[in-house]
Amino acid sequence: MQTLPNPVASKLSPPPIDTAIHRRKTRPVKVGDVTIGGGHPIVVQSMINEDTLDVAGSVAAIRRLHQIGCEIVRVTVPSMAHAKALAEIKQKLAETYQPVPLVADVHHNGMKIALEVAKHVDKVRINPGLYVFEKPKSGRVEYTQAEFDEIGEKIQETLAPLVISLRDQGKAMRIGVNHGSLAERMLFTYGDTPEGMVESALEFIRICESLDFRNLVISLKASRVPVMLTAYRLMANRMNVLNMAYPLHLGVTEAGDGEYGRIKSTAGIATLLAEGIGDTIRVSLTEAPEKEIPVCYSILQALGLRKTMVEYVACPSCGRTLFNLEDVLHKVRAATKHLTGLDIAVMGCIVNGPGEMADADYGYVGKQPGYISLYRGREEIKKVPEEQGVKELINLIKADGRWVDP
Repeated sequence: MQTLPNPVASKLSPPPIDTAIHRRKTRPVKVGDVTIGGGHPIVVQSMINEDTLDVAGSVAAIRRLHQIGCEIVRVTVPSMAHAKALAEIKQKLAETYQPVPLVADVHHNGMKIALEVAKHVDKVRINPGLYVFEKPKSGRVEYTQAEFDEIGEKIQETLAPLVISLRDQGKAMRIGVNHGSLAERMLFTYGDTPEGMVESALEFIRICESLDFRNLVISLKASRVPVMLTAYRLMANRMNVLNMAYPLHLGVTEAGDGEYGRIKSTAGIATLLAEGIGDTIRVSLTEAPEKEIPVCYSILQALGLRKTMVEYVACPSCGRTLFNLEDVLHKVRAATKHLTGLDIAVMGCIVNGPGEMADADYGYVGKQPGYISLYRGREEIKKVPEEQGVKELINLIKADGRWVDP
């Protein structure tokens, strides 16, 4: 007898949906002992705000950032004296702490500075809009092709020694375009647009490729999130068409401080990461650099791209909640926040608890007044008095061999 398909069963059992983020394939670029791109975990960066001439202060600042999870640290190099100070900074780090991947930020006709600093750091960041100064011409209404090409040749001539130095040392370069500092001819040709940002980056990429140098990371930052999103998406599309696979450094520049600075940075960075775009990130806050690192890791954790802390699942509380959810969540977090890689759910009642926390490793659920039910996955393990809840949760984690002391 022929068996007909069951329409009810098919509706109840839809095919699984792929929820994973599929990252854009990029070439790996080594920066010290860290690799950006090539399928490696998203790299977290920040930048110290000490004067690079203050060697002791800079070493301390770099060390503080590295110890809390910053994997690459950038320093500013506005003069030759600053470039030479980096040699001492690198030496002091090795002697008193450990080698840390360092990036030097070079601006404004920085060829000599860049060549010096390339000896001491793992990556040099240049801004195409500032690397070769273009003297504004009063009353200009356009750039002729001859003028455009003349400046292009000057850029090639100025950039080539740095490219060759980095290439021969096996080091890296970030071509870091900023929306607010596009070169004059790019502004005249493309306007103040994401297209101008992309063309600016591509001009420098082609120079590097002509010299057989491909240890490149590209950024196209803007202070306005929609501009930043459009620029990176356009860059990724253009590179796909041109068979380029350079990793992208994401960031919203000058995001500000406080809650809005964090929201603004997350809106830009997380949106692109969710689309598979981006290989390294920096959250730029007008605060101490150490404040940037937790935001970076929270973005990556929320997207499932890195697991560096406990993931807490907690209901928003309602009239069914059988305990003070906010207080209990704080207690659970305080006791377990040092653990890595666990999902812990704190749910106020049995109505939504087991279902909403189905993917959690452990659950802490209000099942009846004065008592807590503890779960391992979907299985209820024990019911304990509320005042013993946190202690018994810890004991359950210990019994499973997943506890480490703070």
